[in-house]
Amino acid sequence: MALIRERDGKRLHVKSKLMGESLVSKRFIEELEIAPQQRLFPDVNILKIGGQSICDRGAKALPPIIKEIVANKKEHKMLITTGGGTRSRHIYSIGLELGMPTGVIAKFGNSISEQNALLVSMLLAPWGGIKIGHDEIVKLSTYFVQGCIPVTHGMPPYDYFAIPPAEGRIPVHRTDVGTLILADLIGARSCIFIKDENGLYSDDPKKNPKANFIDKIGAKQLMQKDQDDLVIERPCLEILQNSEVVRQIQIINGLEKGNITRALNGKHVGTIIYQE
Repeated sequence: MALIRERDGKRLHVKSKLMGESLVSKRFIEELEIAPQQRLFPDVNILKIGGQSICDRGAKALPPIIKEIVANKKEHKMLITTGGGTRSRHIYSIGLELGMPTGVIAKFGNSISEQNALLVSMLLAPWGGIKIGHDEIVKLSTYFVQGCIPVTHGMPPYDYFAIPPAEGRIPVHRTDVGTLILADLIGARSCIFIKDENGLYSDDPKKNPKANFIDKIGAKQLMQKDQDDLVIERPCLEILQNSEVVRQIQIINGLEKGNITRALNGKHVGTIIYQE
């Protein structure tokens, strides 16, 4: 690769498209020609098992979901992620009372999500369940060849470097966001959120029984609606809208038998939020 020295003779550059450019220039980024993003694992389905909605229910919810995941193992490659749930909310509360910064609170949430990943991987162990860290995503091919069902925690690894939100100090990039970023990273076939609700409603159906069910909606439209309550973390909408490889996400009720199978087979169950 050619080396080029500036006219004043001071700086030496490696010749490339980014040579001497400012990476904060809007115009430059908009005009930069790049190759289409590679879909590294286009046959892998990412399933997120909710923390509060599923894991915290224990034996009342997890065993049937584990059974349905195992039943789909021969037909579908699956990467499982886990939420934090009630225990993460508890440690968030303590951290906020003690004045902890957003980065420390995010680290708390990371550890709880990882506990649930360990829990789910142990339940899946007889059928190849294996807990993996984020650094082991590059080994997915090996795990699938060996017949494994990899499980990782959903919290994105911002940890101490979590971005402080506009209000409060609870990190806005939590396990839903981490799951969707992971789907974008590997170019997943599908990104399915397993919860205890049928999908998206106009309000929290647990608090408002008159809330209307929304079976399909665009990410941009949902952002414009600016609902008070959402079934997924708000940053997911912008991430989905900006993704080159993830065209939609699906939220399903995992407590209803067969929903996971139907979603893996491309059926419209629950709510689909699509990229506009």
